[in-house]
Amino acid sequence: MNDESEGALHHIELWVPDLTRATIEWGWILSTLGYATHQTWPHGFSWLKGSTYIVLEESPDLSGRHHQRTAPGLNHLAFIVASRLRVDTLANAGAEYGWTQLFREKYPYAGGSGHYAAYLENSDGFEIELVATQ
Repeated sequence: MNDESEGALHHIELWVPDLTRATIEWGWILSTLGYATHQTWPHGFSWLKGSTYIVLEESPDLSGRHHQRTAPGLNHLAFIVASRLRVDTLANAGAEYGWTQLFREKYPYAGGSGHYAAYLENSDGFEIELVATQ
């Protein structure tokens, strides 16, 4: 079997404590990065780009109300961004949508020299990394 899509990411599902707030915070970054609203249901939303989709769901089975990125489990999601200028623009705009910049004192090289990126955390404790490809 020689399928180039084998091993590609199919979807990510994030359980969130407040769907309305998450839709604003995640909706901003996902739509800005080219994801389109895909599905909605009473306790969730999904955004699609290509064949990959990201789900936000406020599940009744949640065991906590805050994501702890430093605990076992998901630390962060990293997204490719077209340029350094775009990283800067998104890092600055994030505060308007509930995201705060992490590692500000090391920006934009918190990931090491030559790795131009912004690290943002939302009000529920989820972290994203925006990585410049050029």
